[in-house]
Amino acid sequence: MSIFKARVKEFDDALAQDVVDLKELRRLTFNGVPDVQSFRALGWKLLLGYLGPTRSSWTTTLSQKRALYKQFIEELVLPPGHSCNGAGDADGDGDGDAEVAVESRGVGLQDHPLSEGPESAWNTFFNDNEFLLQIDKDVRRLCPDISFFQQPTEYPCDIVVHSRGEHGRRLHERVVPTVLSSANVERKGLGMTKINLITKRSVETYAAMEEGQEAHWEVVQRILFIYAKLNPGQGYVQGMNEIVGPIYYVMASDPDLSYRAHAEADCFFCFTALMSEIRDFFIKTLDDAEGGIKYMMARLSNMLKTKDIDIYEHLKSQELHPQYYSFRWLTLLLSQEFPLPDVLRIWDSVFSDEQRFDFLIKICCSMILIQREAILENDFASNVKLLQNYPPMDINVVITHAVSLA
Repeated sequence: MSIFKARVKEFDDALAQDVVDLKELRRLTFNGVPDVQSFRALGWKLLLGYLGPTRSSWTTTLSQKRALYKQFIEELVLPPGHSCNGAGDADGDGDGDAEVAVESRGVGLQDHPLSEGPESAWNTFFNDNEFLLQIDKDVRRLCPDISFFQQPTEYPCDIVVHSRGEHGRRLHERVVPTVLSSANVERKGLGMTKINLITKRSVETYAAMEEGQEAHWEVVQRILFIYAKLNPGQGYVQGMNEIVGPIYYVMASDPDLSYRAHAEADCFFCFTALMSEIRDFFIKTLDDAEGGIKYMMARLSNMLKTKDIDIYEHLKSQELHPQYYSFRWLTLLLSQEFPLPDVLRIWDSVFSDEQRFDFLIKICCSMILIQREAILENDFASNVKLLQNYPPMDINVVITHAVSLA
């Protein structure tokens, strides 16, 4: 039996147990998941805590979570006063449909689209456009090295894509005229991300699909919007799109069509679980906390100092501080530094780490150590360029080196 077939059998056996041994699953996943069957999608659901180890509980959990996500869409995405099925006057009872539309989501006749009252659903609807604008801009350029996110999903959200002329069901319709507003984002601690608008014409972003269809980036946009609505203390921060992208890709590429059909809901809950572990990275007031990004960068710096004092002192003498390169590495879990297939391989190992981010720091340290010769020869500008635009490399070389770090 080949090594590949042996690994496939190991995963098959591990995931077929009535109660999955998470320790064994971590061991297997740490060394990379074979790109066959549903191994990675199912494995990540288990390692991120979306599913419990008891197989018999999966059907109930998935059913409940997917129903809850549909409720989120109806309550948080669809415009106030909507008719949930978008069927309009299809049953011929116009008065009945009007009554449903008016009473839907608790929107009564006293609430008007021009109302500025704090309890107004319409006021909230329009205020959401501030962060929705940034989400729209970010998801339209997600993973530009592959065409996946520009392609139509096989399983569009029916209550969104069949608008029957009702504007606003599709999130991008709210904020995208012919000119996109580019934004500089500042994290201002808890609360909504501050967006400084700079208007420019968009020439490189993904187009939306026609009625009845939606592209994968539109699905990701909805996931991020719902997450921001449910987490108002944190809101949306630029970079979250790079975290959700690989998770969605894995779920939406699941060979098992019964799972793929629910990629959006499953991705949302996996993303939420992961964000609960790294949310401190995205909150400025927690930068100095134990789980904050400054603390993580300090750990990386200390590891580098221990492993190679020459590189450490050289970068220090150049005043090339860790935040110049490792802020992005750590905050986005290296999703911007490598092609998507390599990111998936890295995340296999990161998600398998019971300490979760200890191994991530080792990978980052290895990335620096591997470039030792170049770093010691380079000046400040060359090293900034090297570390901010990491050169192409076999990801297995980096991971093997990271494993060797005690």
